[in-house]
Amino acid sequence: MKTATPALARAINDRLALDLLLEHGPLTAPQLRTLTGLSRPTVSDLIERLMAGGLVEVTGESGEDRRGPNARLYGLVADRAHVAGVDVRRDAVNVTVADITGRVVSEASTTIGARADLAALIAKVVGGAVGRRALDTVVVGAPGLVDPRDGELVSPNDVPGWRRDTMGSVRERLGVPVILENEVNLAAIAELRTGAAAGSEDFVLLWLDDGVGAAVVLEGRLRRGASG
Repeated sequence: MKTATPALARAINDRLALDLLLEHGPLTAPQLRTLTGLSRPTVSDLIERLMAGGLVEVTGESGEDRRGPNARLYGLVADRAHVAGVDVRRDAVNVTVADITGRVVSEASTTIGARADLAALIAKVVGGAVGRRALDTVVVGAPGLVDPRDGELVSPNDVPGWRRDTMGSVRERLGVPVILENEVNLAAIAELRTGAAAGSEDFVLLWLDDGVGAAVVLEGRLRRGASG
């Protein structure tokens, strides 16, 4: 059986610590040791790495109500990176920007004209919402089936100006990863994580809008099917 390399082990530990800080908020080194089960030197090393990478910072101290030195609290650097969620409807583009803690920091929207350059429009609205913030990834939700093999629409949708190369053009304009997903699938993921289906591993979401759609989640995972 293969064992994890030191580099992989460090990456796993760093990700575990980041997830805990995201879930619980600022934590002390002893609290991180308790929650992760890692040793004191390992936790000290990962804190140093995350601080050097600009992902974690000292946010305060814990233990002011007891004797002895206070323990430093470490928290995520929320504005280290941002993600943009783009909701493409048949008549409008809506953008929401959040930091790495999930806090919404900006929103923008615009209507879609009949002869709009859709890629340019999406890039413009995203750019306006992001401003000078560091943008890491863009996720686009749109009507239509998305091919899981290449992340492109299987067939045309009814959004004015949508072409086969629309997402490629958006990626070129923004210069960051852009992920396309069916909007009903994204709604199901949202309900699974923070909505009505939180705590449920198996459910079906029915979408009633201009048409009827559905998304299936089994064992806590979105099931797209072979064709999307």
